Amino acid sequence: MNNDFRFYHPTEVRYGDLDPQGHLNNAKHLTYFEQARVQYVVNLGMFGKDQSFMEIGFIVADIHITYHAPVHWGDPIKVGVRTSKIGNKSMVMEQAIVNSETGEVYSSGTVIAVTYDYAAKQTMSVPQEWREKITNFEGRKVEG
Repeated sequence: MNNDFRFYHPTEVRYGDLDPQGHLNNAKHLTYFEQARVQYVVNLGMFGKDQSFMEIGFIVADIHITYHAPVHWGDPIKVGVRTSKIGNKSMVMEQAIVNSETGEVYSSGTVIAVTYDYAAKQTMSVPQEWREKITNFEGRKVEG
């Protein structure tokens, strides 16, 4: 996975996020990914901080993560997010937790997010406005 993201969310490794071995707990990688994804959609103007989470309009359908190196308390980290593909009703997002000083990749993953209408309780097409915002931000074609 290319480590060159246009969006990074800085994150602090909290003491309470560590496992008994002193590493970032595996499950917390997913929590950090989630926090960065929310900040990504806020940054792109697809979701506002005054909106209900029921209005975000997408749900995680599938997630894969690879752990490359342990994260320790005090490590300076940031979480990268990018949309690599937009389908009819889903988006593929790539993410990575990296050392903000050295660029070392601690974990990387792929998330499939399905666009969802919570009121109708069904999937929906990816809004055209989102397609445009993502493509403009990423600076490349993400359709397909």
